[in-house]
Amino acid sequence: MQKITLIILLLLGSSFSNYFLVNSSPSTILLEMSSESHFVELISSNNSNSAFPFPERDVLSLGIKGYLKLKDQGKLPEGKPLTIIDFSIPSSEKRMWIIDMEDGRIIHHGHVSHGRNSGDLLAKNFSNTNSSYMSSLGFYLTAETYQGKHGYSLRLDGLEKGFNDNARDRAIVIHGADYAREDFIRQTGRLGRSLGCPALPNEIAGDIIDLIKERSLLFIYGKDDNYLNQSQILNA
Repeated sequence: MQKITLIILLLLGSSFSNYFLVNSSPSTILLEMSSESHFVELISSNNSNSAFPFPERDVLSLGIKGYLKLKDQGKLPEGKPLTIIDFSIPSSEKRMWIIDMEDGRIIHHGHVSHGRNSGDLLAKNFSNTNSSYMSSLGFYLTAETYQGKHGYSLRLDGLEKGFNDNARDRAIVIHGADYAREDFIRQTGRLGRSLGCPALPNEIAGDIIDLIKERSLLFIYGKDDNYLNQSQILNA
């Protein structure tokens, strides 16, 4: 009933919907949203005065669409953020966002590297194959942390068969790297590249990993018609 009420209020106009927004907690509103378009509007509204720019609207909508579907299937725990990486943006620019899904706030916007064989400045090629050294697109669940050759790292489990479900076997993880820092961009015009991992600046990697570890949702987007047309999460 609350979900139907919210939809009606949004359709009636701003005066009614503003009353509802003011008199309801953000977390309650987010849980009652019925479509990605309504969710996107609320996130945009809640971040209108933020220092962080928004992801591209179409990319944000796809991330929210997957989040809502997986949430409805009971695959996502409560209180976990959504991470979006947009590989259609060059690595010289910040292209990773973390969104608090309880109140719609963007809580991080920063740099992230792509795989060496996916491209130089732009990631254009993607693979789910071992030793391809390419990034993989799609939705992931973050998993456990560990200490590895790159220090404190976070394992990922790909949720999309044929696109990223080999992530664990390929050791595609989130870790820190010196080549993912802004200093590297100033020297070369782009970030350094990984063996397929979404690598973060060393100085913030640990904090980001602690923020998104243990079954939060990660969406990696790229301009790839095969993925966008064939993803079962986005198209089912």
